[in-house]
Amino acid sequence: MKRPWAVTVLGLLFVLAGTVGLLYHLSRDKLNLELALVSLLRLLAVVGGSFLLLGRNWARWLTLAWLAVHVVLSAFHSLEQTAAHLALLGIAAYFLFKAGSADYFRPAPSSPA
Repeated sequence: MKRPWAVTVLGLLFVLAGTVGLLYHLSRDKLNLELALVSLLRLLAVVGGSFLLLGRNWARWLTLAWLAVHVVLSAFHSLEQTAAHLALLGIAAYFLFKAGSADYFRPAPSSPA
């Protein structure tokens, strides 16, 4: 099945956001536990986005969980950031679970041998 355009866009955005964030923090911050946790979170975005592009169902859940963590983290910053991340979470969930996209993530039926 051909990959839906929304899955392509979201997958690329997660890879890009994770990569840019990872490079930013690694170049700016000193090595410590916080940097390790931030780096892990950024790597999860790259992994989730990459596997979205490959049609892995678990990647849908990983990317939505990643966004949900950002909703929680942004609640410590401002109402605007929280609202923005919440909107992104809703948009991503809609496009990853709507009919055409959901079909893309279903395993292909095996043919009888």
